[in-house]
Amino acid sequence: MDPKELDAIIDKRKKEADRILLAYEESVRGPVDPIYGQLESSFFRIAPLIAASSAESDWHVMYYNRVRRKMKEDSYTWDMDASESRNTLYTVLYGMRAAVEEIMLQSDGAHIDSTIFVKDEPSAAPSTEILGIRVRSGDLLVSRGGVEISAFISRGNDYPGNFSHVAIVYIEEGTNTPYIIESHIDKGVVIASTSAYLNGSKLRFMVMRPRADLPEIKANPFIPHLAAEFIFREATQRHIPYDFKMDYFDSTAMFCSEVGSFAYQQYGIKLWASKSTVSSDGIVNWLVTFGVEHFLNQLPSDLEYDPSLSVVAEWRDRETLVNDHVDNAVMDALISRANNGEELDYDFWLLPVVRMLKLYSVVLNSMGKQGVIPEGMTALTALTIEDFKHRFQKTKIRTMQKVDEFERKEGYLPPYWQMVGMAEGYLSEE
Repeated sequence: MDPKELDAIIDKRKKEADRILLAYEESVRGPVDPIYGQLESSFFRIAPLIAASSAESDWHVMYYNRVRRKMKEDSYTWDMDASESRNTLYTVLYGMRAAVEEIMLQSDGAHIDSTIFVKDEPSAAPSTEILGIRVRSGDLLVSRGGVEISAFISRGNDYPGNFSHVAIVYIEEGTNTPYIIESHIDKGVVIASTSAYLNGSKLRFMVMRPRADLPEIKANPFIPHLAAEFIFREATQRHIPYDFKMDYFDSTAMFCSEVGSFAYQQYGIKLWASKSTVSSDGIVNWLVTFGVEHFLNQLPSDLEYDPSLSVVAEWRDRETLVNDHVDNAVMDALISRANNGEELDYDFWLLPVVRMLKLYSVVLNSMGKQGVIPEGMTALTALTIEDFKHRFQKTKIRTMQKVDEFERKEGYLPPYWQMVGMAEGYLSEE
């Protein structure tokens, strides 16, 4: 198509999409309002054309941010226990993100900023900068790691998402020194510097902040800082192991999401307005082998849809985004196998050796040191997780080979649905 003709079509569809969005922004809508279908349809009609255009434009990013801000504001009045509310938020927000990221990956030579600024939610808490983003004490950092388990955490629920980890920022008054409080499988709850946090294999992260108009924060604007200070002190005053059972009612051990929710719970703010659910038999079976016992929970990806939180900014770049998409595609293919009855296994002959390693790890844990096998993880679970990692890496290596072959032949990166097909194709050949 002639570039000028393409630009004319894009310009026309932009105006149509802007008209629908303007009508939406001028009123408050419920979750079943047909406007959401119109917003989504108009956006998806124009997204592939923007990716194919050589003209540099960030219209799609600004459009997505406007929709995201408005939906987050409106959803505060919705019943988040209703499936219509959850489905609408997920369909529009996750769907638009997927389209924005495909444009980023497919655009040839277009300059696209790694950081998206969404909303500078007011806050009275101390602040600092992380990767050019102004963060406040009490902010939640929702991120995606680059290891195999991260992909499973992101994709392994009823609403597959993009995030696998949650941490909370504490900024010391006076010095403005930032600390990141988070829980890791191998260490439990720890306090990290920003450099240590960013060096931890992050494929993306999002900064979220409690809304300034929450009744609790209107009554006391320093609640976010107080919540962060509370969990900072908890982490310094007692050892908190990782919670493999994922029981957010028991704070003697904590998984990553629990760190933030427990901190805010002390001040009357309940995060995860809509609890995460896992109903797929295949996913449940695999999670059980990892030691998980609770499946109505608080999963990182679902925090994005909590109406009590505003998205401040989001960071991702093209290189890490490719890894993120390949990992997701591999995980989706593996989950499909799990749902078809495939089970994780372990090497029976290695069990005695791993049990000895577990015993040694228990001794190290008793001395306050980190063991080879994480505290709270059994030898059998450790072996089963190794089987999962092995399957994931084998599939990822072959999928990456197919992605590279496709890109060399076609001259562009395969879209996500084709990456999934490549991963599924390899698994079916085994």
